[in-house]
Amino acid sequence: MSLITVMNLTHAHGQKPVLNRVNLALHAGQRIGLVGRNGCGKTTLMRLITGDYEPDDGVVQYTRGTRVGYLPQDPQLDGTRTLRREAEQAFAKLADLHDQRDRLSHDMAEADGDELDRLMKRYEQVEHAIEAAGGYAIDHRIDATLHGLGLGDETFDVPVAGLSGGQKARLALAKLLLEEPDVLLLDEPTNHLDIAGRQWLERFLKEFSGAVMVVSHDRWLLDEVTDKIVEVEGGKMHEYPGNYHAYREQREQRRLEQGRVYAKQQTFIRHQKQYIDRYKTGQRAKEARGRQKKLERFIRDEVVDSVKQEKAIGLDLPKAPRSGDNVITTSTTGIGVRYDDKVLFDGFATQIKRGQRIGVIGPNGCGKSTLTSCLIGRHTPDAGSVRMGTNVSLGYYRQTHEHLDDDDTPISYLQRCVPDGAYQSARDLAGAFLFTGDEQEKPFGVLSGGERTRAVLAGICIGGHNLMVLDEPSNHLDIPSAEKLEEALRLYDGTLILITHDRMLLQDTVDELLIFEPGKPIRHFLGTYRDWLDDQHRAEAAALQALQRPKAKPAKKPNQKPAEDKPRNPLVKMKDKELEKRIIEAESALVELDQRLADPQLYKDTDAFRAVHDARQKLAAELEPLEAEWLRRAERG
Repeated sequence: MSLITVMNLTHAHGQKPVLNRVNLALHAGQRIGLVGRNGCGKTTLMRLITGDYEPDDGVVQYTRGTRVGYLPQDPQLDGTRTLRREAEQAFAKLADLHDQRDRLSHDMAEADGDELDRLMKRYEQVEHAIEAAGGYAIDHRIDATLHGLGLGDETFDVPVAGLSGGQKARLALAKLLLEEPDVLLLDEPTNHLDIAGRQWLERFLKEFSGAVMVVSHDRWLLDEVTDKIVEVEGGKMHEYPGNYHAYREQREQRRLEQGRVYAKQQTFIRHQKQYIDRYKTGQRAKEARGRQKKLERFIRDEVVDSVKQEKAIGLDLPKAPRSGDNVITTSTTGIGVRYDDKVLFDGFATQIKRGQRIGVIGPNGCGKSTLTSCLIGRHTPDAGSVRMGTNVSLGYYRQTHEHLDDDDTPISYLQRCVPDGAYQSARDLAGAFLFTGDEQEKPFGVLSGGERTRAVLAGICIGGHNLMVLDEPSNHLDIPSAEKLEEALRLYDGTLILITHDRMLLQDTVDELLIFEPGKPIRHFLGTYRDWLDDQHRAEAAALQALQRPKAKPAKKPNQKPAEDKPRNPLVKMKDKELEKRIIEAESALVELDQRLADPQLYKDTDAFRAVHDARQKLAAELEPLEAEWLRRAERG
């Protein structure tokens, strides 16, 4: 059942068209990921759906009774309330009862005699009303949701006005999730969330009974949660069944086919125009005019758009000069840092070798940035010391950009970074990082977070450093630019230390982790992010198994012979001819399915595509053990 239907929706910002006659249906239980370049219209679409914007044309229809919850990137909160009380606003009636109880408690402290008796009776009535409204159960839900998003008990009584930007964003998300609407519209919900918060959000969205539409640059979340990707591009929308990885593969196929069709159509148009120009006068003029009308209809109704080259930053890291084998070495007793009475870390000892690729993960505020600052000599530890190796050239990306002068411009900043210091070299570098025209001369103070990020990355890239320390480098980058960063780091041949909550970036660029966990020493894990997840799951499974009482083994009967081991692989009994026949049939069927998947018309029917795609996956899974058995027999001779 469709909860929200968008039909022929058109909208422009001033003279700039954003969406042009787009259509979309959001069904119950569906999870749609909305992707596209920054400024392509994703947020505009959400605000048209919520009614914040009026469309220039087209309609948005809700199924009767559908409740829609929307999380904008800049949520509005009441700064006078505490964090806990603001979260309670998700349950308006209950929040009002709590307010009444607090006022009664205040009045009772100053009353006596009959007035106190009256207030106590009223207080008791309000307590009963809170209980009847599910107060205690709801209190538990509120606490669990706030904790899941990384808001601890120590923040509950903090006024909203005193919260950080990240805490406000997580509070707004908690309020929305507590309201449990039928449809969740989430605009960048993972902003300011650490890895634990993102994992919690993913679990929530998977279990959420309603529909979800999410705008996110978090490719891991899109992979884990969504069952359809909708791409906004050039005012139009293209739908792809499956998660983010499926979208990437299908999109590449669609663009290749679109390019082939466009080339054929342009050839046809050119030939028709040549004919019309040649015969527009003379005996064939009437036929030429007829062809002209047909060509105009064809161009208007059937010609596909050309495939535009997707813009992405020109992030290519030059070959790193060789450093000494020991890049960073701490004192043998380790280093430690504390703030007032809080110990961030203590006794951390390491020796980082040339070519190591290390990811640093942990909750917000745990000390990740402080640790890396100590390792590169930007912060002096309270205990221990750090020594930098020989011939080390450092490229350091700071998360906060506090080193940038708001009056500086990308051109003047990059001119100090390029080796020759030339103005034209700085312009070329700025252009490679998508700064065009006047943007190159704008002061940093008016640039967006993404633009400032691109400028700093450009300056680091041109430096040819053999040690890269990057603190949340993909923040503010759109997906194509984040993928370009990922590709460059994969090819980088120097030493890398990466702090990030971007799990896809972690998985594809580092092969060991430094893990901050509350109340525990920093853990050094040898393996990828996925390896660490698997390690966690195994530990959880082992702990759960340890809690379960082992089952008693059945008593062995006297003179009972042990059962013969049954072959684990049933294919071992299959005859050679039958095995080869099964393989040939499966391979032939795969060829037919691949031919169907190459047909662009298939992608217009979501159900048909999914059926063919699923059939191919199932068949490929069946073919794998057949081929493995055939190879086993071939090797055995």
